[in-house]
Amino acid sequence: MSGSGPKSSGHMLNVMDASSWDDRYRDADLVWSAGPNAFVAEICAGFEPGRSIDLAAGEGRNALWLAEQGWDSTAVDFSAVAIDKARAIAERRGIEITTEVADLTTYEPTPGGYDLVVVAYLQLPDEQLTPILRRAAAAIAPGGHFVLVNHDLDNLEHGYGGPPRAEVLTTPEQVAAAVGDTLTVERAETVDRHVTTDDGDRVARDTIVVATA
Repeated sequence: MSGSGPKSSGHMLNVMDASSWDDRYRDADLVWSAGPNAFVAEICAGFEPGRSIDLAAGEGRNALWLAEQGWDSTAVDFSAVAIDKARAIAERRGIEITTEVADLTTYEPTPGGYDLVVVAYLQLPDEQLTPILRRAAAAIAPGGHFVLVNHDLDNLEHGYGGPPRAEVLTTPEQVAAAVGDTLTVERAETVDRHVTTDDGDRVARDTIVVATA
């Protein structure tokens, strides 16, 4: 299975880094790929559209795709520049999305307010990530879904790209433990993501967790 992952390191959210991420988004047409993450698209294609929220949305690639599939889609990121780009892309493509600029370490999505929560490549130390994931799980309405795709810890030695810091990489067990008290975990595994580079095809290792309220 192939995936559409980040072009560079994962989105390591930190309050002190917001301005540097603004600069990064400002200096490139697109930091991430234009289309949705392939795992997100494959998993979510089977869900009935409702209200969705993409946490750490960046330029909105997954949120925009969800809106095109009929979701009432919200994109949240701590970079105002990224969110501005998401709005501009939505306007150019005639897509309606809701956008919010917020730091996920303090942001609380509406409890029970969403039928789908997506987290893609939010690479944080566990002490920051776990509270975010617990709030994400609490935001899912009965029957709704949680989908996470992250750079996996195994990628450090056996994969391509991603952050070179073990403390911000995840394992399926770690993520499942964070959401398992609130949700029923249906899938938690490390998977290959095939990446095409100038030097040929490479394989990255990603954490995937899918859970249902």
